[in-house]
Amino acid sequence: MRKKKSSESALHEVEGIKQPASVSDNSIKNIKLKRSVQPSEAVYIEKILAGDISYLSRAITLIESTNLKHQEKATAIIEHCLPFANKSVRIGITGGPGAGKSTFIEVFAKQFTSKGKKVAVLAIDPSSSINKGSILGDKTRMEELVKDPNAYIRPSPSGESLGGVAQKTRETIILCEAAGFNVILIETVGVGQSEIAVHSMVDFFLLLKLAGAGDELQGIKRGIIEMADAIVINKADQDNIKRSNLAKAEFSRALHLYPPKESSWQPKVTTCSAFYNEGIDAVYEIIKDYLSLIMSNGYFEKRRNEQNKYWLLETVNQQLKNNFYNKPTVKEALKKYLEDIQKLKTTPFKAAEELLKLAQKQ
Repeated sequence: MRKKKSSESALHEVEGIKQPASVSDNSIKNIKLKRSVQPSEAVYIEKILAGDISYLSRAITLIESTNLKHQEKATAIIEHCLPFANKSVRIGITGGPGAGKSTFIEVFAKQFTSKGKKVAVLAIDPSSSINKGSILGDKTRMEELVKDPNAYIRPSPSGESLGGVAQKTRETIILCEAAGFNVILIETVGVGQSEIAVHSMVDFFLLLKLAGAGDELQGIKRGIIEMADAIVINKADQDNIKRSNLAKAEFSRALHLYPPKESSWQPKVTTCSAFYNEGIDAVYEIIKDYLSLIMSNGYFEKRRNEQNKYWLLETVNQQLKNNFYNKPTVKEALKKYLEDIQKLKTTPFKAAEELLKLAQKQ
């Protein structure tokens, strides 16, 4: 039998048919060139006020950037857009993992868009504490909403900011409002202290819960329940309806034990099934009633003023922290003190005191 030649090996590659180029090389170069050239602040402002989603997204990317030049440009854009903001309803939505936040937000947002409202969904994706990455998958989970011309979904990484709320969410709200969005939905990661930060930037705070998850009594505790303006028991369908109604009764009784809210609003409890789009209209009506009350008694304006004061102080605190850690001498001294603490040569409290004294000298 004749031996096979080495050139006839199964690993031998045969040149296939070349695919025709769908875009010319010159076109590709022009596209890259356009993207690499940053538009001026005036162009950004003009496009955002005209409702251009592409420029809105690019401006939000500037806000989230750590590049100092990007931050300066973002600050200027925000200042010019500020007079056109504050004309929306801001709704915070939180709940534990598995509560169905993404499904609920999608059908809930459709309630507003079906009535001609423009809705921006700011979804905060948790960042990994190990590799600092985020999946940013809310656009894939909200398949119907992403096709809605009156909706805009912006997933953002939580980073290392307070409780998993993106550090720049507050500024992003301003740009979305200036772009004509009159309903802003902010989704938290549902863990840690994220609820506190979201509560400080919204008009209405909605808590999603599940029945039969063993957390009915665990959830009835000070803090998260006190902040909620409404509790919605999600996934109230099929075999879970009875348990959902029981959970609704338990939370309703618990809410009456808390002191009255400053807004004079009595928080409501209701059930819904986001998957089957049942009970969502009841949530919509609750928010309408709440807004009607706080608009008439002056609490809406008072609440917005309190939020502005809170975020002024938060921004100052964040800037002081950044300035402290960015000082070259502090960076060097910090390495030394960390070694000293490890070798038990000093205490963390004494090291912190020395670092603060060092920072004050500069």
